[in-house]
Amino acid sequence: MREAAVVSQSNPLQRIPGVAFVLVALIAVFGAVAPGFLSVANLSNVLVQSTILTMLALPMTLIIMTEGLDLSMGAVLTLTSLCVAIVSVATKSMLLGLGAGVLVGVAFGAVNGSLVAILGIPPFVATLGTLGVAQGLSLIVSDGQSVVGIPHSVRDIYSSKLLSVPVPIVMALVTYAAFHALLYHTRFGTYIFALGGNREALRFAGLSPNKLLIAVYALGGMMAGIAGLLMTARMNSGHPTAGLGLEFDAIAAVAVGGTSFERGNGWLLGTVLGVIAVGVLRNGLNLISLPSSVQVASVGILVIVALFLDGLRSRS
Repeated sequence: MREAAVVSQSNPLQRIPGVAFVLVALIAVFGAVAPGFLSVANLSNVLVQSTILTMLALPMTLIIMTEGLDLSMGAVLTLTSLCVAIVSVATKSMLLGLGAGVLVGVAFGAVNGSLVAILGIPPFVATLGTLGVAQGLSLIVSDGQSVVGIPHSVRDIYSSKLLSVPVPIVMALVTYAAFHALLYHTRFGTYIFALGGNREALRFAGLSPNKLLIAVYALGGMMAGIAGLLMTARMNSGHPTAGLGLEFDAIAAVAVGGTSFERGNGWLLGTVLGVIAVGVLRNGLNLISLPSSVQVASVGILVIVALFLDGLRSRS
């Protein structure tokens, strides 16, 4: 560990994940081939569109640091978005809609954590099961139809600005600041590192790894609820398939950002770079009119290339 710290201090470039170099390359390529890509309006649009993924990828980082995984996050986002839509339409209250979405998200997160921590079910299997449950509930509560008639208090969130900065970007910045403080400046953050690196130390300290693990998954569910508000505002409706597949993008952003799937090693800033890289890639492919199927494949290629670069640098 001490040798690794010395290497990191002597060569700061080794701390930069491979996705940072890929991101620079993507911006250069799309700036050359995609008309309007480098315009201020489009780059702002990339950041705004990346906010929902940011709110999923940051808690996913913590979950993966515990050697876990949450495949249900996209489906839970869909369900919370529907809850926000249904409750806000019925009550005309954005806060009640948000409360309903957060409550449902926390409930699913707590169930995921309990299945993994208490019942000992592997995270992949446990969250794959709750993914199916969330998808089914989304179809049930919406009857397979979009929920429309969203009140202005919800719709305006996605298009409003605070001090000339789009509100979704402000929310993403606040989220990053909160997670940075939580992970690096609180005891709970220290416990998260220990959950992935040394759970026995937590037991010797008189702490319950199971309760901590449930709390981490519940935090992920809470963020899916908050992101559900943005999803509803973005689409001006609740849709039963709105967030499906976003868990893949979130996991990809975390992986290419330098977070290890073992030993409790994670880096939030790297995750943000991963989110931006995914957003740049999808936006650039949209501008050159490539179909969504190609975009999904391209995200997979992004993961492979970024991790390949990381492997080359670590071996060198």
